[in-house]
Amino acid sequence: MAPNPSALSPVFETARYRKDFPILGQLVHGHPLVYLDNAATTQKPLSVIEATDRYYRETNSNIHRGVHLLSQKATEAYEAARERTRAFLNAESANEIIFTRGATEGINLVAQTWGRKNIGFGDEIVLSCLEHHSNIVPWQMLAEEKGARIRVAPIDDDGEFLLDEYKKLLSDKTKLVAVTQVSNALGTVTPIAEIIRLAHDKGAAVLVDGAQAVAHLRVDVRALDCDFYVFSAHKLYGPTGVGALYGKLKTLNAMPPYQGGGDMIATVTFEKTTYKKSPYKFEAGTPNIAGGVALTAALDYVAAVGLPAIAAHERDLLVYGTEKLSGIPGLTIIGRAKEKAGVISFTLGDIHPHDIGTILDRQGVAIRAGHHCAQPVMDRFGVPATARASFALYNTREEVDALEAAVRKVLEVFN
Repeated sequence: MAPNPSALSPVFETARYRKDFPILGQLVHGHPLVYLDNAATTQKPLSVIEATDRYYRETNSNIHRGVHLLSQKATEAYEAARERTRAFLNAESANEIIFTRGATEGINLVAQTWGRKNIGFGDEIVLSCLEHHSNIVPWQMLAEEKGARIRVAPIDDDGEFLLDEYKKLLSDKTKLVAVTQVSNALGTVTPIAEIIRLAHDKGAAVLVDGAQAVAHLRVDVRALDCDFYVFSAHKLYGPTGVGALYGKLKTLNAMPPYQGGGDMIATVTFEKTTYKKSPYKFEAGTPNIAGGVALTAALDYVAAVGLPAIAAHERDLLVYGTEKLSGIPGLTIIGRAKEKAGVISFTLGDIHPHDIGTILDRQGVAIRAGHHCAQPVMDRFGVPATARASFALYNTREEVDALEAAVRKVLEVFN
């Protein structure tokens, strides 16, 4: 069950919340699991697991088409998830919420629909050096097809987004800015509101990749005034295989469909097909209904704990972890932006991050090692890869201590 907000004390009750996550109780190689790979995917509370199980046990049916009771209940639950997501993002209408397989599909949807219609030869798309491959490759594919140009806003040696340099890239040729709100590789929080304002001043649309932001920051798409916003449920204590794309309704209704099939049509003949309005014209075929239902449970869980409380707890872990790891000989933290989410990306002398990750795993500590699908970030800092620890609401200072001890073990192995 999701925690009761009224029962929470001012002190963040990590031990209490950990009991909601069954997977955290296991041993890995004889050690208690220390799960610090949350930027890749978060673990799921029992309420999310039970919501999935309950849907298949009690409600399983296809949606929008059936007149029988199970179909009606499944449809109501799925559309309730859309409304819950609308409220979470503070969108104006549930019709502005399109369910996808995740942030990646949401970006590709915009590229293949809005992008193909609005980007032409000589136009420019502005990205940042911080982007995940999912917010680079779709735009490269579009630019190659249309003869458009990709321009990249740089970052400094701390991983800070250089707003003044970004301003210089904007011009009348800029048709789209696509930027992350939080870097998955460094944890940098970008000045997204100002990024959007400056882009709009030049008449450009803005897509925000919120995959790493939604679990750590309150998001208000109307306050941001972004044109598109994408996120994945699995980064937010929800299931894999489901996510959402927000878009301004007028913009969505002017976009062509992404895929053809059932449930996105109004009428079909062999001569002509007409399409429904948003969101349904972008949701061809049977969706991940159970995933939508479980996303509702995840959003309810996070709301009950409280995003401000989660952010404060993760900030404490970030400060504590940065201090602990900085004391390890030869360890270099990559990315020291003033505004960061709970991510510590680091190298350890000339020891390959994959070796670090392997040795840590033998100590029960799960981190991510590699380029984190952000190779341009690695290139910026002149490293092939980093080891990355990333925090969630269920992590503790004791787990940070276990991380430090495991990293010191790596030094023992290589010395």
